[in-house]
Amino acid sequence: MPKKILISEQSVLDAVKKGQKTLTVEPGAIVTGAATDRARQLGLTFVERKADQARSTMPATGVQGPGKGGREQIAIGSDHGGFPMKEHLRPFIEQMGYKVVDLGTYTEEACDYPDFAYAVARMVSLGQAGKGIMIDSVGIASAMVANKIHGVRAACCSDEFTAKSSREHNDANVLTLGGKTLGIELAKAIVKSWLETNFGGGRHQKRIAKIEEIEKRAQGS
Repeated sequence: MPKKILISEQSVLDAVKKGQKTLTVEPGAIVTGAATDRARQLGLTFVERKADQARSTMPATGVQGPGKGGREQIAIGSDHGGFPMKEHLRPFIEQMGYKVVDLGTYTEEACDYPDFAYAVARMVSLGQAGKGIMIDSVGIASAMVANKIHGVRAACCSDEFTAKSSREHNDANVLTLGGKTLGIELAKAIVKSWLETNFGGGRHQKRIAKIEEIEKRAQGS
């Protein structure tokens, strides 16, 4: 089964820069709310490719598993409140040896955090990124959004201890941060601890299994 492709705001901007008036979207592709809004503003139209047509290269990036050289891919996103911190964290994470996929936002213009938290969490849910990091002003709101997505365990962390615990005990796969509650150096320390801590398994595994069972029951209710 082919991997789904995510159409981000940057995909729209790239297409417009190339003079395109339409952007072909593969069947089942994820189009973020920010991409939809930007396309409307810039007069770009989405055209869905017919299922029986040959696939071709698109401006959007289909992120699949590990990046080049086997590097784990990290999806990162923010709203306007978390944008400055994202700009600091992205190169920091890349220097740690990870491949970073930036899902926006790309300016400090006011935007809606649910669009970007959804994009990050959805990419993790689909297996198109190993982990995700989302930054808004406080971090709590994005965790609420991300935890609505199947298979996502998002943790809003404020220090290294909670970061390590969320990974070792809870196998968190999305980290949310507060761009206006944390300093840059503390945020870097939290991200480093979170990315470098492995899930402990053992007695924690049965608790994760219970979380997954609760999620299944909730979906069926």
